[in-house]
Amino acid sequence: MQPNLTLTEGDIHLWVCFADKIQSSELLERYKTLLTAEETAKQQRYKFAKDQHSALVTRAFVRDLLSRYADVAPEDWRFEKGEKDKPELVNAPLPLRFNLSHTDGLIACAVTLNDDIGCDVENIERNNDVLSIADRYFSPIETRELFSLPADQQRCRFFDYWTLKESYIKAWGLGLAIPLDDFSFHIGARTDTPINPDIRMSFAPHRVDFPHVWRSWLFYPSEKHRMALSLRTDSDRQTSDHRLTLMQSVPLISHEPIRLPWN
Repeated sequence: MQPNLTLTEGDIHLWVCFADKIQSSELLERYKTLLTAEETAKQQRYKFAKDQHSALVTRAFVRDLLSRYADVAPEDWRFEKGEKDKPELVNAPLPLRFNLSHTDGLIACAVTLNDDIGCDVENIERNNDVLSIADRYFSPIETRELFSLPADQQRCRFFDYWTLKESYIKAWGLGLAIPLDDFSFHIGARTDTPINPDIRMSFAPHRVDFPHVWRSWLFYPSEKHRMALSLRTDSDRQTSDHRLTLMQSVPLISHEPIRLPWN
């Protein structure tokens, strides 16, 4: 495979893959040949066939999309945990940074150059008592805003906050080592577009971080999905415009730009 996509400073590509739609046994066998022995063993440890399928497609998805940018065969990429316990590329020919997320049937991967990036995708129809989670873990600013909304809007706003928070801690690569109430998101009014870039951050006094180095986006791709993206940009590049492109992939078969919403 020859690389056919280019990333420059300020470019962000957000990829999606609908794993449940990939059912060709021949194609799935090709995916298996891309995995390392360690990845195969991990994929096989999943108890349920659906989870094994998702894990296989996920590994093929990230390997294939990375090869769209660099002259490296999908099976030749190697990964290691970086300083922040976050997956990084070994001996990459480009300073590619990426982050994966998945939910029922949907996988997302954000790719950029140099900067720390995190993404999260959630199925908002999952059966959880989400408001009790918010009351226990969100910041006071967020819980006040959330519970001030009409009851029929609170569940959707919970997932706005949840996906943004997940994308932030994934960009750091520190997981729940960062308490969720140490930082707050301030979400601007949603317009008719399926992307909301009007997102700001603030931090508890004891947390050493700086709102001006962060850019975040919310995505409303369908009635049942929410996605968020957070980018930590070097302060010297804060004045750069960020160019966001959404891509859909069937690993080893096709990729194409997509528009939101999906339905």
